[in-house]
Amino acid sequence: MSLPNIFKALSDPVRRDILLKLKQRRKMSAGEIVAEFELSNATISYHLSILKKADLIFETRYQKYIYYEINTSVFEDAVMWLMQFREDSDETKG
Repeated sequence: MSLPNIFKALSDPVRRDILLKLKQRRKMSAGEIVAEFELSNATISYHLSILKKADLIFETRYQKYIYYEINTSVFEDAVMWLMQFREDSDETKG
């Protein structure tokens, strides 16, 4: 898990929207993702590559199509890392 890559990927609203669409649909082809946005194929491809570099999504190839899915384990690891900064209610009462 590379936290800098994860936070960079999550910093862009288009990438966050791609992740939300993948969460709703579970698996989408690159063409289906492009159809959801008013952006060029190249722009969506760039955003997908940033998400892949951060391991937030993974791709599977089937015939001539590439399908993308969320890599939930990376989200779980990032949340666990962030949770260490949460103040424990028992510690703040003492």
